[in-house]
Amino acid sequence: MNEVQDLRWAPHVTVATVVARDGRLLLVEEAIDGRAVLNQPAGHLEPGESLAAAAVRETLEESGWTVRLTAFIGTYQWTAPDGTPFLRFAYAAEPVSHDPDRPLDTGILRALWLDPAELQATPSRLRSPLVWEVVADFLAGHRHPLSLVREVA
Repeated sequence: MNEVQDLRWAPHVTVATVVARDGRLLLVEEAIDGRAVLNQPAGHLEPGESLAAAAVRETLEESGWTVRLTAFIGTYQWTAPDGTPFLRFAYAAEPVSHDPDRPLDTGILRALWLDPAELQATPSRLRSPLVWEVVADFLAGHRHPLSLVREVA
């Protein structure tokens, strides 16, 4: 690898899903560095996977909920305190079905439904600032057609 290639920026590409039901949002509580933190169902894009498919998969794996994507909320760029860069693609979704017996991903303690005020009242429990930014945009009505994010073969 030459020196130019070594300097290329390589962010972690993640997806997140905002699932709303009866005024509450689906969140996951996960253990990170010995703390229980809150996040949307979210995770990394896998090779060969579309962003939309990753969002549906991560929601199921982390919460046990099958969802239907309804809109694209936005794209978020963030650098973690340790210098790790992230690009998050956030989707809105509606719940379709729940499998309470499905084992959740490693590190996920539980899925829970919180109203936005409960989430906003606990900023120290958010996994990252991206969690509230995505929710705030969702609450502000940011909805874009799913076709905004295209997979080109």
